[in-house]
Amino acid sequence: MIDRKQLRGQMERVYGEMPPDSIPWNLSEPPALLVAAVETGKIKPCKTADLGCGAGNYAIWLAQQGFDVTGMDISENAIKLAEQHAKEKEVPCRFVVSDLLGNLSEYHESFDFAYDWELLHHISPEDRPAYIQSVHKILRPKGTYFSVCFSEKDPDFGGEGKFRKTPLGTILYFSSEEELKELFEPFFSILELSTLEIKGKYGPHMVNVVWLERK
Repeated sequence: MIDRKQLRGQMERVYGEMPPDSIPWNLSEPPALLVAAVETGKIKPCKTADLGCGAGNYAIWLAQQGFDVTGMDISENAIKLAEQHAKEKEVPCRFVVSDLLGNLSEYHESFDFAYDWELLHHISPEDRPAYIQSVHKILRPKGTYFSVCFSEKDPDFGGEGKFRKTPLGTILYFSSEEELKELFEPFFSILELSTLEIKGKYGPHMVNVVWLERK
């Protein structure tokens, strides 16, 4: 089980104490799947939510491509870092501290596109329905949702079991395509669902890649 309060504390420590270049998931360049989606027109400039934005690198890149981006993260330290990066690059981005497992009642606006890049595996199965409902709530009807998370087929951290502990002490949940299908289908139409090997900071890993449309 992934403890929510403990996770918040861990993320504050990671973003507050570690140099950004040392954070395993913090990549300065946007992932190839996201870049390809923009370059092919699969997603076009629109009002966008970056869920679990971390240091804001991908949100900033999307803003540079003409997207109107709001980055959300549970960590205040992450948001401070993201705001600093956006200011240095002179890119207009909005970053907010947000508990994505809450009801997001503070949001009175809707987004056309929302995505989480390697966030979902930080959320326990029992907390995921609340998170998916939050994503559904902030998206406009027919809005697009893009999600990437670790696959149970990935050999990382021993490669055994659904829950695995990382060197940082965080607990991750490795998903199957079938359980993701059951999670998303009450709220979204699944456009694409696949398991792919992608480039990571320290080597390739297997991920579930899902494109969805809000019902």
